[in-house]
Amino acid sequence: MAASLGNVDSDDEFEEAHEINVTPFIDVMLVLLIIFMIAAPLSTVDLPVDLPSSTAVPQKKPDKPTYVTIKADLSVAIGETPVKRVDIVRLLDSTPDQGKDRRIFIRADRAVPYGEMMGVLERLRTGGYLKIALVALEGIPETAAQPAPAGPNTSR
Repeated sequence: MAASLGNVDSDDEFEEAHEINVTPFIDVMLVLLIIFMIAAPLSTVDLPVDLPSSTAVPQKKPDKPTYVTIKADLSVAIGETPVKRVDIVRLLDSTPDQGKDRRIFIRADRAVPYGEMMGVLERLRTGGYLKIALVALEGIPETAAQPAPAGPNTSR
């Protein structure tokens, strides 16, 4: 009877394959790479501001920072959305899932007068936003940037 069933005793067709096909993994990685390459530039703020430089040690940024930008023409924006100064606190309060204890990053153009920046800081403070950070470009310390003074002709 075993002869009538054909080659049932043959284990060749059910033999285990010991290789892994890596082509689907490579395809998934390439798709993820493309998604991140497209999404990363969209998550940054693209308002052109001439920031001053600072030599302070940079601190870790939160996952979703809130930027308040003061441009050279004294217009104000939250993220990339232009707002009126009187509406800053109201718009910050209306953002979901974020409270008044979050850190607000102020980006002010180098040409913005000190009094104008203090006006925005005062609005944020009276609105209950007390954690405020100022954004600047990373610079080199002035002592390292200035060359040592050369004395009179000492190279003989």
